[in-house]
Amino acid sequence: MGNRGMEDLIPLINKLQDAFSSIGQSCNLDLPQIAVVGGQSAGKSSVLENFVGRDFLPRGSGIVTRRPLILHYTASKYAEFLHCKGKKFVDFEEVRMEIEAETDRITGSNKGISPIPINLRVYSPHVLNLTLIDLPGMTKVAVGDQPHDIEHQIRDMLMQFITKESCLILAVTPANTDLANSDALKIAKEVDPQGVRTIGVITKLDLMDEGTDAKDILENKLLPLRRGYIGVVNRSQKDIDGKKDIRAALAAERKFFLSHPAYRHMAERMGTPHLQKALNQQLTNHIRDTLPGLRSKLQSQLLSLEKEVEEYKNFRPDDPTRKTKALLQMVQQFGVDFEKCIEGSGDQVETNELSGGAKINRIFHERFPFELVKIVFDEKELRREISHAIKNVHGVRTGLFTPDLAFEAIVKKQIVKLKTPCLKCIDLVIQELINTVRQCTNKLASYPRLREETERIVTTHIREREGKSKDQVLLLIDIELSYINTNHEDFIGFAKYVIRKGWLTINISIMKGGSKEYWFVLTAESLSWYKDEEEKEKKYMLPLDNLKIRDVEKGFMSTKHIFAIFNTEQRNVYKDLRQIELACDSQEDVDSWKASFLRAGVYPEKDQSVILLYLLMLSLYTFSMDPQLERQVETIRNLVDSYIGIINKSIRDLVPKTIMHLMINSSKDFIHSELLAYLYSCGDQNSLMEESADQAQRRDEMLRMYHALKEALNIIGDISANTISTPVPPPVNDTWIQEARPPPAAAPPPSRPPAVRGPTPGPPMNPAPAFGAPLNPSPAFGAPPIPSRPGQPINAFNSHQDPFSAPPQIPSRPARVPPGVPRYGYGFVT
Repeated sequence: MGNRGMEDLIPLINKLQDAFSSIGQSCNLDLPQIAVVGGQSAGKSSVLENFVGRDFLPRGSGIVTRRPLILHYTASKYAEFLHCKGKKFVDFEEVRMEIEAETDRITGSNKGISPIPINLRVYSPHVLNLTLIDLPGMTKVAVGDQPHDIEHQIRDMLMQFITKESCLILAVTPANTDLANSDALKIAKEVDPQGVRTIGVITKLDLMDEGTDAKDILENKLLPLRRGYIGVVNRSQKDIDGKKDIRAALAAERKFFLSHPAYRHMAERMGTPHLQKALNQQLTNHIRDTLPGLRSKLQSQLLSLEKEVEEYKNFRPDDPTRKTKALLQMVQQFGVDFEKCIEGSGDQVETNELSGGAKINRIFHERFPFELVKIVFDEKELRREISHAIKNVHGVRTGLFTPDLAFEAIVKKQIVKLKTPCLKCIDLVIQELINTVRQCTNKLASYPRLREETERIVTTHIREREGKSKDQVLLLIDIELSYINTNHEDFIGFAKYVIRKGWLTINISIMKGGSKEYWFVLTAESLSWYKDEEEKEKKYMLPLDNLKIRDVEKGFMSTKHIFAIFNTEQRNVYKDLRQIELACDSQEDVDSWKASFLRAGVYPEKDQSVILLYLLMLSLYTFSMDPQLERQVETIRNLVDSYIGIINKSIRDLVPKTIMHLMINSSKDFIHSELLAYLYSCGDQNSLMEESADQAQRRDEMLRMYHALKEALNIIGDISANTISTPVPPPVNDTWIQEARPPPAAAPPPSRPPAVRGPTPGPPMNPAPAFGAPLNPSPAFGAPPIPSRPGQPINAFNSHQDPFSAPPQIPSRPARVPPGVPRYGYGFVT
């Protein structure tokens, strides 16, 4: 073969693929496809048959390959079609007949074509897993049932395969046609402009006219390709009809090259065996390029398994000491995992959603306060209850003061409503604790009975603590009901309930001291004013009983807006004043203060419409028109808000603490100190620690995967030591593929050898041999034309003389060396 170690490489790669199959994975070497492109009757199918060493492709004249044939080569000794699953073909004559029948089934029998591929898998123990693709030959004229755009359809069909970067292109051109018109080379150049994955294949060398040869083409001098050309001699139709053996055909091919005077010096670089060797070398390169990434992947998987496999290396399922040890370890680990889930110090942090302690924290500080706030009071009903409570406390008497008993009765009724959200908070926490237990018992899945008993015991304990926690929370509510602490520092109190604060000017004549600005505080019971907003030095406090408001016209020179407060019983309001005039900077401030006085039960003297409007608004809640009663209702309503706020604050703090103490911390202590004893009391530890079938299978698979990975790494080491890679040939000037085309009128007929006119272009600055073939060291600008044919030179424009007696001219171009291309590995099979 000429590639040291290639014979050993095939079984090594097959062993590697077997190792991967044993662990349910693919080797992922991504071995390249081999696509054969060329015109009709160029010998493409014969090239593939020589590779495989079997006669199995349809043969004949015209277009025979009318659907893509995807040939998968794997290890065994038979063939299968994808459309005939389960049927094994041992006779390759039957394979040919099935290809023909399947082609006709889709395309008909009158030369029709179809892009739907036929998938054939050939199994052989002596080859690597490869994919070969036999494609229809390129044509320009439709025949039979072929569509009028047959040329474009076949081109699109070829492009589906050869555009892939992992596809090696064999551009097949018959030697008895003009190479400069090769559609195979042109289409290969489009998808592989650097020529990294294209090999020129010249067929039908034995059919060239006598006296002509393709020597300059095969030496890569005339129309150079980066990877050069390889000549092959296929069996003729007569040989095929006569059942000539492929081995005999290969022997005849070698004899041809050794005996031909134009090719004998390069016979070792020609023929199907050399083409196989070239492709095999590319396969070797590709495998070596792929191995580093594959090795890294295997080593990473091996490291991830090391810890778990260590536990299984000396595993004995029936060892009682192992079961006892495993029970202790798993219960201990369960306790650690449960505590980590609650405390938030777990090794594996959940990123998709809240769970465990984080979710309980959210229940405590978001959900529970929200449930407390969600207790919506029916304002109309609440005011009605307050009004009835005040009247019932006074009885037959008319009350002058707001009664404490009415306030306590309303507050207690509102405190009772807190029981529902408190109990709901406990239910939410219990549900999350149970979810956490189930999450932590996932690690006990290897032992189903142990997992079941652990969940049952811990869940039972949590349910027991549920009852105690709910009793304790209800006790907290009862404690709040037992004593209404109106002396609480945060409670506004009857006298502390502030309706409004702000600066006002007391308007007094200069004779009595003059006007002065004070800080006023209006509560439900009184109006007080202070020296400043610090409220440390109180100047006066005026009770609100029997007070009313009247408007006062502002003075001629005054910019202040004024209103007055007076006593309806003609008593002095402040010192010797029957009324005090309060001045504001704007009318809006006056209106705002009047509204605040209305809320405190102090009404205007004359503006009955305002009074009626306010009383009508209050009547929507209380159906009462008594100003004194309404002021008392308003006072109690605000006091209830203040006290319930204090209770909510206390409950928000104590309920989570109660749940933590009686449920969560208790469950953690139970798991650490008592769970193991409960498990031992369940019965036989052997049945408790009975391993699941899934776990046994998982252990076996893990051990098998571990050993398969180690074997695969050893095989990769052997592959690296037994293969040699070769560099990619340097670039060549192959612009002729697109630019050099002879005139259509001067094109020779298919039966003629390729011809050139005039001086031929020389090789590029760095000419590349065909896979290591040496080039003629002499300058190639004077290289002989192909084909060499006797005759007198003629004028190319003289139509009366033989147009084939002189070669066509191709303009010479300066040699160019395209930039280097990264190494690309391909390969094939022997």
